Amino acid sequence: MLDPIYTNGVIAVKEKFLMGDKLLRFTEMSAEEVLRAVAESGFGSGAQSQDGESLCQAEELALDGFIREYAPSRAELVYLLSFRDFHNAKAVCKAHKLNSSAEKMFAPDGLTPVSEISSAVAAEKTDELPKELRAPLRAVLDSEKELSGAEIGALFDAAAFEYVAESCKFNPLLKKLLAGRADRTNILTAVRSSDADFAEKLYVGGGKLKNEKLRVLFKDTDSIVEAFEKTPYLEFVKLCLTAKEKGMPFTDGERALESFEAEYFKARRFELEGRQPFLYYVFRRRAEIQNVRIILVCLNAGLAPQDIRRRLRAI
Repeated sequence: MLDPIYTNGVIAVKEKFLMGDKLLRFTEMSAEEVLRAVAESGFGSGAQSQDGESLCQAEELALDGFIREYAPSRAELVYLLSFRDFHNAKAVCKAHKLNSSAEKMFAPDGLTPVSEISSAVAAEKTDELPKELRAPLRAVLDSEKELSGAEIGALFDAAAFEYVAESCKFNPLLKKLLAGRADRTNILTAVRSSDADFAEKLYVGGGKLKNEKLRVLFKDTDSIVEAFEKTPYLEFVKLCLTAKEKGMPFTDGERALESFEAEYFKARRFELEGRQPFLYYVFRRRAEIQNVRIILVCLNAGLAPQDIRRRLRAI
């Protein structure tokens, strides 16, 4: 792996091309104006087409290339890319069971190409795949009962967090980030569920919140707030509860979950050292790509600027 000092120098140059709060101004423009603005900033360099999705995909590929080249260690590679492998394997399994296509559900390649996962599942021969993927794949393919989509999803999600936790166990920062992601994932799962026993089947590992704590989320609001008041999850819990009480989609909770890592580093941006600037840059760039995608989709759907801003990830 490369020297972090050299990597941080490369990042310092790349940071100049981040759009930052320009994204907020984009919400007040037309989709055509946004496309022109991002293209002029160099966003989507190398894209064969100038439509919004092609530009975003080109940026994702470029960022993935940066991650693979400059990741400080194997642990960062696993944390940043391996969740995609489990997502893609889950998509392939669901499509295989339903005899349908998974193409529209795929994330970009992680550490294992989607083509390899698809071929292995189609032939029901998974021995050549990485061992972390084999267990959930065999559990689905060999199951004697018809598994629901939620059950298949739970198998792969649990396997993903277990693998990342094992791979990052000697990296205190990544271990802390994974715990924060796992706990927020489980909180969102609980608030979305009507039954505590069912929710427990969907929980992922790697977090710090025990089942007893998560069961409080099925009590009244005052009890929930009291239980989480002295934890770092109180504001996240409140976001999820507000959506549930109003019968609204969990948009704010999902946004907070997906922005968690970027917000973590943003709050400490003047203290970053060693390998940390690498992670901060990657999470900011990922959020920026997703925000461009969100803005363009919402503008084409005719949403108002304030409604678009509510959907944006960390800026």
